[in-house]
Amino acid sequence: MPLLLTRLTWLLFILSLGALVWSPDPEWAHGTLLHVDGLTRLMAVVTTFFSGIIQSFSRRYMAGAKRLSSFYGRLFSLTLIVVVLTAANHLVLFVGAWTAMGWLLADLIGHVRGWPQAQAASRFARGHFLASSALVAGALGLLGVQAHTVTINGVLAAVPSLPTSTVALSALLLLGGAMIQSALVPFHRWLLSSMTAPTPVSGFMHAGLVNAGGILLARFAPVAFELSWVMLGIVIAGGVSALLGQAWILVQTDVKRQLGASTVAQMGFMVLQCGLGLIPAAITHLLLHGFYKAYLFLATGSAVQHTTPSGTSPAPSSIAGSLVALASALLGGFLFAFLTGKSLTALGSGTLLTLFVVLAVLHATRTMVRRSALPGTARLWAVPTVLLSSIGLYALVYNGVSALLAPLPMATFHAPLTPVHWTLAVLFIAAYVATDRGWHRTSTRLYVALLNTSQPASTTLLHNRDQYNAY
Repeated sequence: MPLLLTRLTWLLFILSLGALVWSPDPEWAHGTLLHVDGLTRLMAVVTTFFSGIIQSFSRRYMAGAKRLSSFYGRLFSLTLIVVVLTAANHLVLFVGAWTAMGWLLADLIGHVRGWPQAQAASRFARGHFLASSALVAGALGLLGVQAHTVTINGVLAAVPSLPTSTVALSALLLLGGAMIQSALVPFHRWLLSSMTAPTPVSGFMHAGLVNAGGILLARFAPVAFELSWVMLGIVIAGGVSALLGQAWILVQTDVKRQLGASTVAQMGFMVLQCGLGLIPAAITHLLLHGFYKAYLFLATGSAVQHTTPSGTSPAPSSIAGSLVALASALLGGFLFAFLTGKSLTALGSGTLLTLFVVLAVLHATRTMVRRSALPGTARLWAVPTVLLSSIGLYALVYNGVSALLAPLPMATFHAPLTPVHWTLAVLFIAAYVATDRGWHRTSTRLYVALLNTSQPASTTLLHNRDQYNAY
């Protein structure tokens, strides 16, 4: 069974890749049930690729585990359900796929049946997923009744003629469902409590399934973005999660929980980009984050080691290193803006995205310059070269996704910037300065607050190693 399903998944990947590259018709429909467009084809390729990698990895990692055929059956079924979700056009089919996705994911989190902590994590996650499904079902049911249609395309076409109250309530319900699925604050604890899942499940979950919140907002962008204050709410929800998730990473001692906090931050940033109207940027972000996070989870075993805190902070970077980092950040921002056509003079959502790119490059460069094992001189030119090349690759992927999504209504929204957006930008800059200066190490009160707010459900915690070894 493992070998058969793994090969079937790779076959699906090849077929999906062929449909993405050589499809003569960018859109295809099958009655009211299915509608395949650029987003569907792109997510089918990514989902089947991640699933193929996870299943190939699991054939050795899970060797000897109980209920292995059941594990593979659910993982393969989950892959098919995600593909159906992105292709669904019937409202009932979409809600059914959304609900089944959450149910199967919760089942995989509790794969080890005799482990009380795993079962507690499964129940905790399932409760969240059912709540998300209820919100999504409520939103689509309301839209379908008001628009007198059973299809997503029909709903999206009718949005401008629907009552404002209907659109507003539906948008808020969709936002709530997306926030739960993507583990945004205050619904982040289900993700931080899911570390009892087998590592391959964590890899698939963090690389792909938590991204479903962004896919939901992208698919129903005409609904979520019809009202400017709803878009602003999406920005705030994403920004708060991005800031808190990044702060929580700093106080975690468990490698998988560090990655979990990182996912909360990355999902927050993805939703933030959705709120700015930059759907192609959000889709690009979830793709690249998926590749990176899948690798990190599958490599966690090689990162685990027994260490003793040194009590010292990393050595501060030199003046030359700081100048190189600043120059690299500015060049990275200009390179991204140039390659993607973002204006740096006409202030808009593209300008804010470029600012985030500058901050990301600045942080990465300073970290690598201080910690790289390269000789000092080589470090000052090699690290910026690698990072700027990465920015160029990111811009090219962004342009490719933008071209693929261009015919869709989700690609035409852009949020006007308000004082709230600029306040959020200032908070991001302040958070970077606080992290770089290591203020979280000098304030016991801040450390305790961050640790307390990032705690998983108590019933999912292990108190000694024997509790794990027994299963």
